[in-house]
Amino acid sequence: MLTEPRSGLLAAWGNALLGGFVSPDDAALAIVGDDAVHRVTGLPGETGPVGLTLALGRLRVLGATGFRVALPAPGHPLGLSGPPEFNARALDAEEAVVCAGAALGLVPEVEETGPAGDVRVEVRWACSQVRDAPPADVPSLGEAERELAEALRDATAVLARLDVAGSGPQAAAALDAYRARAEATADVLAPGYPPRAVRVLGMARRVGLMVSLAYESGHGGAVSASEMAARGEALRPVERVARRAMVAAYGAVAERG
Repeated sequence: MLTEPRSGLLAAWGNALLGGFVSPDDAALAIVGDDAVHRVTGLPGETGPVGLTLALGRLRVLGATGFRVALPAPGHPLGLSGPPEFNARALDAEEAVVCAGAALGLVPEVEETGPAGDVRVEVRWACSQVRDAPPADVPSLGEAERELAEALRDATAVLARLDVAGSGPQAAAALDAYRARAEATADVLAPGYPPRAVRVLGMARRVGLMVSLAYESGHGGAVSASEMAARGEALRPVERVARRAMVAAYGAVAERG
């Protein structure tokens, strides 16, 4: 939740390409980022792996009108519509991209090679058929924004009451540093996205950071089993809300189109 998922980059810059805001090469470069190379396999009409530039163009020819993100978790097939085989691969990867208008989906498979400090990351996007149906549990941007505001308020109160380290001064400093970094870069989404989507994604990342800090802080003051269980109960719905908001933000252009 703290870093932009690869599915988010592909969807955002794929949508920018479809909207005419960027060139195919620029979209591909933004999606690859710091990785060594991205390839797409299983693309209709291709017998082997192809590069992102060709793949994005082919998906447009195949009828793709937008790219949506899926961020599923066990018991929560967020953004997915089936079939079960695709859902299972997406759940294993914890992310996927669904092509609106083309009934195709892509799941990233990441391979890291090389010694520490010189790791080469290669990504293979496995393309396959998906059901042409509404994605599961995806809110509107307005819903997502309201849910995030409520989740942030409620979780802060619960974690503070339980004396969890994730709600103290150290967490506040980390959140302030995150906000400063986000304001400095401002490139949370690709060109063509509405300001509300940018705002919702930024809020979702802040909530995700808060959840991660709370989970990584150890027991904090929640020393009893019941208090630790209460912390988990407080964090799970908040993390779910953050994932829903991220999916809504990345898919804002696709839904608008």
